[in-house]
Amino acid sequence: MFDVVGFGESSVDFVHVVPDLPHPGVSKLEISSHYTACGGQVATAMAGCAALGLKAAYLGPVGNDANGKRIRDELRAHGVDLSRLIVRQAPNRFAVILVSQVTGDRVVLWQRDRRLDLAPDEISARLLPGSTIVHVDATDEAASIVIARLARTAGATVTCDVDTVTTRTWELLSHVTIPILAEHVPRELTGSEEIESALRHLRRRHEGLLVVTLGAGGAAALDGDHFVQVPAAPVEPADTTGAGDIFRAGCIYAHLQGWPTERVLKFANAAAAVSCSRQGALAGAPALSEVVALLS
Repeated sequence: MFDVVGFGESSVDFVHVVPDLPHPGVSKLEISSHYTACGGQVATAMAGCAALGLKAAYLGPVGNDANGKRIRDELRAHGVDLSRLIVRQAPNRFAVILVSQVTGDRVVLWQRDRRLDLAPDEISARLLPGSTIVHVDATDEAASIVIARLARTAGATVTCDVDTVTTRTWELLSHVTIPILAEHVPRELTGSEEIESALRHLRRRHEGLLVVTLGAGGAAALDGDHFVQVPAAPVEPADTTGAGDIFRAGCIYAHLQGWPTERVLKFANAAAAVSCSRQGALAGAPALSEVVALLS
């Protein structure tokens, strides 16, 4: 039995630190430093959960190339179970990431082979090991919808990482217990610019806890009819890559503790803040003691 099982993106990130991010009028930038790191939305979240002390498993998918092997090796090193990992005959996703050495903000350029997708008939309940929480993203949206539905049927809580709105977003959210959304998603789904108003519009179609990440603004949630907003924890950012994924790991950990929503958001914000203070996505996953120390 696992605390959490994740299905979704993994990536090998080729990170280049630059004096500033590209903007109009600037066609060339000198690279200040560079490194290669493992990441991806769900892979990072599962590493984050394991670092916090949860029993976490990752379903993949990953490619069968050197990048896929690197992801597998790093997840194992973080204590993530890979016993049901899906390996595809395709190159793993990779990304070229530009990080501002001033703000820690980033631009992500990525490539993903569609052979990493799963056909619905490849998915059955046997794929899902017993888990309290199943976490999905919207990268392979059709597969995530099937997995979320199967998980709910099996009695699991389903959380998600949705950062892109498509024609199937509402279908995915209908199978998710606790949506955890990027800042722009509630606005795009509802047409409401103000975040509390957008979440209240979402409430008309979803009765669960609604969570939204706000970057430097922290995070907000709608718990029943109660709106909660918590500022970000103070940190000197080195690299914001993976911060949202670690926030979700923090949410999952805190939810399993049965904490009230405000405490959930404070804890998740602190986890994300610690991850921003170091380079890399998976490598930035903080231990529970580090998050507790920042909160103290």
